[in-house]
Amino acid sequence: MSAVRRDRVADGVTLLTLDRPERLNAMSRELVTDLHEALTAVGDDPDCRVAILTGAGRGFCAGLDLKETGDLAEAAGGPPAAMRAQQHIASLVTQLRGLPKPVIAAVNGPATGGGLALTLACDVRVAAESACFNVAFIRVGLSGCDIGVSYLLPRLVGASRAFELMLTGRMVESTEADRIGLVSRVVPDGEVVDAALETAELIRANSPFGVWMTKEVMWSNLEAGSLRAAIDLENRTQLLSSYTGDMREALAAFLEKRPPKFSGR
Repeated sequence: MSAVRRDRVADGVTLLTLDRPERLNAMSRELVTDLHEALTAVGDDPDCRVAILTGAGRGFCAGLDLKETGDLAEAAGGPPAAMRAQQHIASLVTQLRGLPKPVIAAVNGPATGGGLALTLACDVRVAAESACFNVAFIRVGLSGCDIGVSYLLPRLVGASRAFELMLTGRMVESTEADRIGLVSRVVPDGEVVDAALETAELIRANSPFGVWMTKEVMWSNLEAGSLRAAIDLENRTQLLSSYTGDMREALAAFLEKRPPKFSGR
């Protein structure tokens, strides 16, 4: 059985569930591989418009499963093999970033270490009241900079807060996560997937190409070297988008006072 469940939960919406609840969905080698495969399937599925990532049981993801991985260099057979294992884990972040469909993190319970990294790599984060976050790497003798956290966290909450969280590894409860902008919404326990579905439906109401280009440009412009470069990319994307059938359909629907019927072309 896969350590990641993939279910269609609404029209155009796929729910990915990390499924090792007995280990708080800690990232075993199997789970990492299965999540790569599930994300590939989402990217290739023409019927999927939005994905939601959550955890089974009482936690989102407790980070790397240290009982299994331990010392990567020793367990994997030396630094070269350990580097390959490290890159396999870290490439989940770039895979989430590169998907042409948005991914919403529905964070239930702890999202620590690698679990925090997964949430940061998602496009939107919704948290249950029981959700909590921390940069766990620093607490186990490693650098606090791992799996994309040192890049993503400062861009979401600002450098000053991010540096303190990476250096201390302290736990951030859901109320603080909401206050500092780490998540966009906090809901009662048991309602986080439903809340993510509400956001997914709002996204799905927009054109597939428009959503794809929005995700691509908004992430790319985090790396833009100047306002001019960012605007140049926006200009080209808007011009490209204006030639799609979906834009013509959106205009027709507006004039005819009806919901648009997007084709993705």
